[in-house]
Amino acid sequence: MADPVLYEQEGTIVTLTLNSPELRNPVSERETVDALVAALDRINADAGVHAAILTGAGTAFSSGGNIRKMAAETEARASRPAQTTAYYRQGIQRIPLAFERLDVPVIAAVNGPAIGAGCDLACMCDIRIAAESARFAESFVKIGIVAGDGGAWLLPRVVGFSKACEMAFTGDMVDAGEALACGLVSRVVPDRELMPAARALAQRIAANPPHAVRMTKRLLREGRHVRMDTLLEMAAAMQALAHATGDHREAVAAFLEKRPPNFTGT
Repeated sequence: MADPVLYEQEGTIVTLTLNSPELRNPVSERETVDALVAALDRINADAGVHAAILTGAGTAFSSGGNIRKMAAETEARASRPAQTTAYYRQGIQRIPLAFERLDVPVIAAVNGPAIGAGCDLACMCDIRIAAESARFAESFVKIGIVAGDGGAWLLPRVVGFSKACEMAFTGDMVDAGEALACGLVSRVVPDRELMPAARALAQRIAANPPHAVRMTKRLLREGRHVRMDTLLEMAAAMQALAHATGDHREAVAAFLEKRPPNFTGT
């Protein structure tokens, strides 16, 4: 059996690839959940990783759930609702929690359809770049269920409440152009340019002092739900740490000496 998530590192950049192209990369299977959570935790624990890219093998980013398996389990789930609750908690809900723990910036390189949980998976990333062939749908209502993976929390924070409601209530497909217009993605590129564009952006991120980048991401993440005075206290504490790094001293020296900095992650 092929690895459900491929982990490839080049220098300080890791690329994660959902690797079930024959099923269009669903993320609901326990093996995929385990592999993706393990990969994210591995990235977070490795000080040598400065940026990451998430994409899908084949022509889809992620189809979200495995509908055929869902159909086969419909009656069993209907008769044992408590087990279904545990299934979500112990399964796909671990993915958004792993992304929330992650301090390394992640770019979603959306190479094709991102449907249901696949759309939400893209929203878990910090930055989204779409190929022209990418499509998005918050389509849970189309099959009579709700977003069990945190989509109701994620999507409004990305596209705003009104657009999130439109997408979630209709379940309709959004093409790459509309995704760009509503802020679901920050850039649309021709399909063949997707991974080069994602890598170029990852390199620009990775070129900065890694401690400062990780702390900046944590402040942005926490700023979505804490009070300003709480965030200011966090920023002050992190700033004390940042001022003590060798990379801060190197950045200031390089600026004053008008030369490129040499960051070492110290």
